[in-house]
Amino acid sequence: MREPARTLIEQATGTRVTASRPLSGGCIGEVYRISAADGRDLVAKVGGPGSGLALEGRMLRHLEAHGAPVPSVLHADDHLLLMTWVDSGDGLGPKVQDHAAHVIAALHDNAGPAFGFEYDTVIGGLHQPNPTTDRWIPFFRDHRLLYMAGEAARAGRLPPAYLRRLEALAAQLDAFLDEPDQPSLLHGDLWTGNVLAHHGRLSGLIDPAIYWGHPEIELAFSTLFGTFNDVFFNRYHELRPIQPGFFETRLDLYNLYPLLVHVRLFGAGYLGGVDRTLRRMGF
Repeated sequence: MREPARTLIEQATGTRVTASRPLSGGCIGEVYRISAADGRDLVAKVGGPGSGLALEGRMLRHLEAHGAPVPSVLHADDHLLLMTWVDSGDGLGPKVQDHAAHVIAALHDNAGPAFGFEYDTVIGGLHQPNPTTDRWIPFFRDHRLLYMAGEAARAGRLPPAYLRRLEALAAQLDAFLDEPDQPSLLHGDLWTGNVLAHHGRLSGLIDPAIYWGHPEIELAFSTLFGTFNDVFFNRYHELRPIQPGFFETRLDLYNLYPLLVHVRLFGAGYLGGVDRTLRRMGF
């Protein structure tokens, strides 16, 4: 660990760093597991201006205040995000899947005042707009689907023909989507790497992209890279019934958003998924 980072951590904790080792996941900055002289194990993300670490800390604190199992934030600015260590390392086996359903259902039980959020957030390091919106479908259309399609197109990674097809679908979303009973608190980026497990339980959620939205977009995202399976969905359905048509139609439609995030970040390798969904929907 570089000496400036060590100094920042020691100033924030008021104790000496006795050991550190780098961790994976440092796409924004460097990440370390820290052993402190007072016996605590911590995680430190070290960045700089524009790193988004202060925003990440703010989102984690919001989730913790609403009962989600997340690392506790000890310090957060754009130079340093310091959090408690969360034990992990287990796979997402059946016991974890079952427990995760309880955790995510409880998260989604938090009802918000409107769709969007009190501030904009990020997903995969990309800006995620959250203007307050009374209805879900216009929010998803304008600030998720069309927004990210536009960002991918401006970056030269979404061909114009794809953009036109997405715009045609967006104009008819009312035919495919439903309004939820209430806005729910979403983690926003539920892929496997952001779900920590230990001793058969979900031990922590990390790297959030929070907002108030429809729980179905979160459930859909969790299938994109195989995070949650039938054990999870069966238990979640018992706790919060999933409406008919989700698995048949709406799951793929909602996954257009994270697919477009990946198109914007990584390019043409994710266009096939966008194309398949658009064809299935008749566009």
